[in-house]
Amino acid sequence: MKKIILFITIVFNMCALNTVKAQFVTQKDGQLFIGKKPYYFIGTNFWYGAILGSEGQGGNRERLHKELDFMKANGINNLRILVGADGVAGQAVKVMPTLQQSPGVYNDTIFDGLDYLLAEMSKRDMYAVLYLNNSWEWSGGYGQYLEWAGKGSVPEKGVHDWPVFLGHVAKYAGCNECHTMFLEHVKHVMSRTNRYTNKKYTDDPAIMSWQVGNEPRAFSEEAKPLMAAWVKETTAMMRQLDANHLVSIGSEGLWGCEMDMDLFEQMHADPNVDYLTMHIWPKNWSWIDVNDIPGSVDVGVEKTNEYMQQHMAIARKLKKPIIMEEFGFPRDNHKYTLDDPTTARDRYYANVFMQIVNASKSKDVLAGCNFWAWGGFGRPAHEFWHPWDDYVGDPSQEEQGLNSVFDTDTTIKIIKTYSEQLK
Repeated sequence: MKKIILFITIVFNMCALNTVKAQFVTQKDGQLFIGKKPYYFIGTNFWYGAILGSEGQGGNRERLHKELDFMKANGINNLRILVGADGVAGQAVKVMPTLQQSPGVYNDTIFDGLDYLLAEMSKRDMYAVLYLNNSWEWSGGYGQYLEWAGKGSVPEKGVHDWPVFLGHVAKYAGCNECHTMFLEHVKHVMSRTNRYTNKKYTDDPAIMSWQVGNEPRAFSEEAKPLMAAWVKETTAMMRQLDANHLVSIGSEGLWGCEMDMDLFEQMHADPNVDYLTMHIWPKNWSWIDVNDIPGSVDVGVEKTNEYMQQHMAIARKLKKPIIMEEFGFPRDNHKYTLDDPTTARDRYYANVFMQIVNASKSKDVLAGCNFWAWGGFGRPAHEFWHPWDDYVGDPSQEEQGLNSVFDTDTTIKIIKTYSEQLK
């Protein structure tokens, strides 16, 4: 009799476990929540996740499983992911394979990879931030939509031809044809059903947030109101299509708003926007000396803290959480090989992570971070990416290994140490 009762109890418990539903990430009064529990996290940028999850060129599901397991074991449970690149693959500065090959025409292999990635993340209780556009050339984005609209092409060298690039992509904010094509893309992606889980994307708790794009910028003073209007239109559509998920912009903050903090606040005050974002690039913004990275890291930390506090003050004012969803830091000697130490990077990362830990204790608005970017078990084969090298965290227009965090880096121990304090 006891054996029968024990068997029934085990079966009942198993059924109960199977009926427990995964929970969406929500926000309220300046905090993120999973259920009733505040959600503070250390995450990473894993832009190539959908490519790695595919079965076509660039796909490697064995590596994907290994990466997800390793991230989870070291406290990373939030991944910021590119839905897919735009346009014809082949330009040296653009990642490949691409998803949207021409307006409304898709490479199903990459969609299949995204489905698979989300299914695997769900198994591991990991959350995705999915961004659908990019102001930079490395995934098509602004420049590709302008080309489709007949407004010319991005310079072959991309941002390396900065004045030409700047003048070209500044046209996007006022390109109504571009916006129409992009909104159709948003509808197409958000209305998808995952073929591995049979869940509509809008019903999938593995997605934490829909994001307009990676670092949407106006690129000119005159284009600021046009850019803000486009962002507002997009977030309104996202909210209309999906009442379950958070909506975000993907802004860098001050640097992404033509140094206009009022514009940053205006865009994030929109009721359709659930949380604020900020990105910080100490090297790109000349906050550190690339000839003495360990010697200048403390200056970088000081300026980073000032930038964070400036944006967190607006988050508190709006009573919304804020996420530091991009920050990168080079290796000690600015080399791209794994034998170059990451002492300065570890110091820089630890400063950011400690602020999240402190915020979790005081219930403050700094909800988490996604460092740039995950290299994991990938290894750079060339200074710049060649088909079909391993994908690491650095997109194809950047030196491979520049900002990537690899599985053997001492940074992993820093990540795990602080992640354990957020449990």
